[in-house]
Amino acid sequence: MTAHLQTFHVAVVGGGLVGKSAALALAQAGLRVALVAQPAAPRPADVPFDARIYALSASSQALLERLRIWQALDHDRLAPVYDMRVFGDALAELHFSAFQSAVPQLAWIAESSLIEHALDAALRFQPQVSWLDTRAQGLDVKTDTATLALANGRVVEADLIVGADGAHSWVRAQIGAHVTRRDYRQTGVVANFKAEKPHGETAYQWFVDGEIVALLPLPDAHVSLVWSAQTDHARELLALAPAELEAAVERITHARLGALECVGPAHGFPLARQSVDRLIAPRVALVGDAAHLIHPLAGQGMNLGLRDVAALADVIAKKEAFRDLGDPVLLRRYERARREDIGALTVATDGLQRLFSVPGMLARSVRNAGMSFVGAQPLVKRWLVSAALG
Repeated sequence: MTAHLQTFHVAVVGGGLVGKSAALALAQAGLRVALVAQPAAPRPADVPFDARIYALSASSQALLERLRIWQALDHDRLAPVYDMRVFGDALAELHFSAFQSAVPQLAWIAESSLIEHALDAALRFQPQVSWLDTRAQGLDVKTDTATLALANGRVVEADLIVGADGAHSWVRAQIGAHVTRRDYRQTGVVANFKAEKPHGETAYQWFVDGEIVALLPLPDAHVSLVWSAQTDHARELLALAPAELEAAVERITHARLGALECVGPAHGFPLARQSVDRLIAPRVALVGDAAHLIHPLAGQGMNLGLRDVAALADVIAKKEAFRDLGDPVLLRRYERARREDIGALTVATDGLQRLFSVPGMLARSVRNAGMSFVGAQPLVKRWLVSAALG
């Protein structure tokens, strides 16, 4: 077994945007990094856009620029969000404007595969990264090192293990972190459409009968649907023929963008909130969905994970020379740096989901009064925009 031993500063377990960003950020800081992950799957050639779409905040853009990934993206496939309109149960409406908030844009809408393929290319050319296309199956942490046993028979030794392996994290299970989970009994239904009317770089969101429907702008008059539906209703939506789904979305959005044409199949993913009792353990740090899972109503899940990466890279960059990467003091700095942001966003998204799922006229009146109050307070709206930008 020792013949297959490889030694690194950091081993990142898990791919996706967060894991690959972490591997690239740490490698660009001069560390030898093992990335235990699979490459991104190619986007199907018969659909114009990826089913998985993210609303990237200013903080995520800044990290990707620092990694020199943003500059490598095909910007014709990115869509800015200059305005956001949120509709309540009745006539209540909130309008957020990049112009009024004095920011270039509220967010960028980007396909997952667009960013992940750019990360893959950068990692292939990064000499500090060894990409191990396999999975981890054993973790042994000692005082001076951590050892990963891999499914291909190799063994990786590192000062620090970064768990970026998603909501069902294997790394998290190995360190015995306690997970608190709330199943929303909802499914996120996603699909892409060509819209009859121009979206004007505006994101739309409707709160209707305990469900949340969002239309996000894509290039060339396309939009991306994210419908947080009750599980039984989501199952019905996913079973609809394209024309029936088009009609359902037009109906619930009041045909705001006119007739809609499906340009790819609909997909569904379960929605839940997850919190962990600790982000760190001896020589281990958790990032991304391994560390937290929030409702997608604010579109902030990926941004939260990328802020984990930025914070971890920043803590490591500022470490004292006498500390190694697995030093408990260093890891506690990372955990402290992330707790407030993660906690605040988890409480906010969970609270909004609860608020808009309460039935009855009284609850509806409270919601609409709250939206009207926020809409009339420019300083509050600017603070909300600032928080969303990260």
